[in-house]
Amino acid sequence: MLDLPPHAAGVAAEVIALADLPASLEERAEAILDPLRQVIPFQAARIALLDPELRQHDLLACHGYNDRIRAYMTTREDYGEIESLGLHGTTPLRVRDLPVPATEIRSWMELFRPAGFREGLGIGLVTRDGRRVGLLGLNTDSPAYPSPAACELVQLLAPTIAYAVDPLRSLTVLARIVRGMTAATVLTMSGGSLPLPGLPTHPLLEANSAVLSAAVAHLGGTPEFATFLAPYDRPPAEAGHVRITRLGCDGRPPRHLRAVVAVGTPGDLCGLTGTELEILGALVDGAPTASIAVAWGIPVEIVEGHLERVRIKLAVPDRITASLRAVREGLYVPTELAAVTRS
Repeated sequence: MLDLPPHAAGVAAEVIALADLPASLEERAEAILDPLRQVIPFQAARIALLDPELRQHDLLACHGYNDRIRAYMTTREDYGEIESLGLHGTTPLRVRDLPVPATEIRSWMELFRPAGFREGLGIGLVTRDGRRVGLLGLNTDSPAYPSPAACELVQLLAPTIAYAVDPLRSLTVLARIVRGMTAATVLTMSGGSLPLPGLPTHPLLEANSAVLSAAVAHLGGTPEFATFLAPYDRPPAEAGHVRITRLGCDGRPPRHLRAVVAVGTPGDLCGLTGTELEILGALVDGAPTASIAVAWGIPVEIVEGHLERVRIKLAVPDRITASLRAVREGLYVPTELAAVTRS
């Protein structure tokens, strides 16, 4: 039978409600610290997200620490120390529970103890599907806290807190706003990709794929949005294409997440053929007619004919306007993807 502290049911209910708060990750993290104070009278606390590529933490909520400690908390040294002490695990550990004496932990002796802290608690924030997303850390000025009962409650609540601050959960919501979306992934800074909870993935979105490279290169009107077409001859493709949409993560933590990339139905292609969409891609890249003809091994006159038909179908007065509309509406196949289909 679990030995839980007084008011545990009320604290748990409040944390569960806050986890679904329609707010930013930072706002949910801040809000969740308040009910935890009812069972652990802490003087300082942090909720941080893991950045596994940089091997650092991004602070979502951080209170009660001096500038030296806050600066240390975002270093690789801090990340490595936490990893070595087992604080990323699913069992809450107090300073007295750590696998080495406190006197052998450099940060404790040089930073935390001189700042007046005498105990603490750390636990990894792991989602119920097993994804490690962050860390909860609390510090007190008395060795009496946190109590074993409080530790048990924190262990029960950790998956809910992980859910509240899970960055992929927020990005899943972002992906769902893409019209016609059938699959999506998250592009990381290293060029890798991560699946989004509850959404299917797609062969075109595999790590280091040509489509993900194109999503980085073709930024559209702003660094945060791009849309274009990719050749694909299996469902849900229509007319041999799917639409790729890139939505930037807007600098939100953790920093290793770069953008959501979604696959969807192509939408209205204005009657443009596959060849015309590829020529528009070359036009978007700034290639002159002669260069397109040489690259494709066809006469300039044929390229000119395609461009004229493109102008008519898009109902625009010239090629510059055609290129601008192609970028704005994603009515083109990037050159690097067109080259793949012709190779």
